[in-house]
Amino acid sequence: MSEPKVDIYTKFGCGYCVRAKRLLDEKGVDYEEFDITMGGPKRDEMRERAPGAMTVPQIFIGDTHVGGSDELHALEREGKLDPLLAG
Repeated sequence: MSEPKVDIYTKFGCGYCVRAKRLLDEKGVDYEEFDITMGGPKRDEMRERAPGAMTVPQIFIGDTHVGGSDELHALEREGKLDPLLAG
């Protein structure tokens, strides 16, 4: 089974975004980053994928909407992030 695709929606100057990306980088996770600082179609896409989400980062692992940096780190603390990343 292949590893799920990881997407992260970010904005310039977002400390929570930096923190989330640092954790993914430390784990050697490849991810696609979408900078929605200026809005546009990717911000609309994020809102479609995560209805009601108004803050960044918004992180998706495969079809799973993880949420933001705090949720990502909570999964790591609970030992649930690695299995999710493994698919």
